[in-house]
Amino acid sequence: MATIIHSQERDYQPYPGRIDGFRLLTDMSRQQRGINPQWLNFDLRRLPPRQYNAAYHFHRFAEEMFLILEGRATLRTPQGLTEVVEGDIIFFEAGETGAHQLYNPTDEPCTYLDLRSHIGYDVCEYPDSDKLILIPGADTFRRRDQPAYFDGEENVDEVWRKLREKD
Repeated sequence: MATIIHSQERDYQPYPGRIDGFRLLTDMSRQQRGINPQWLNFDLRRLPPRQYNAAYHFHRFAEEMFLILEGRATLRTPQGLTEVVEGDIIFFEAGETGAHQLYNPTDEPCTYLDLRSHIGYDVCEYPDSDKLILIPGADTFRRRDQPAYFDGEENVDEVWRKLREKD
C-alpha cells in the first residue's frame, strides 16, 4: 500500500532528549500516520540556525544518506569540513569512514531528508566522546571502559558450586 504524507501535514517537533546545541527538529507526521518501515528508515529533519544535528558519529551496521532540500549547512566527515547546499546528496557508508555531523552556521533553517538502512539493530560510535550506543535499546557505554572478555568470569567453579547446592 502506498502512503502519502502531504507537505501541509508537516509537524516539526524537537527530537526528544536533545540538549542546547543539538536542537534538531523531526517531522512527526510519519509516526503520527503509523508508518513504521521494516528495512528503510527515513525522517524529514529541520536543523535550526547554529545547531548541530547530532553528535559526530558513525554506524557499524547502517548506511545513511542525506538529501538537502532547503538551506545549507556545514558537514563534518573524517576528511574535514565542507559546505552542503540545497540539492546535494550525501552518502555515508557504514564504518569509521562514514562518520558525520551537520552544523547550520546560517540564520535560516536547513531541511533535509535522512534515509537509513535498517536491519533491526545497529551500533553507533561517537569518536569525540568515546561512546558506543546499541540500537534499538540505546544502551550507552564508553569504549575505554571496555572490560576483557573473561573479566568477572574468574570464579566459574564457585558459581557452579552454588548452583549445585540449590538443587
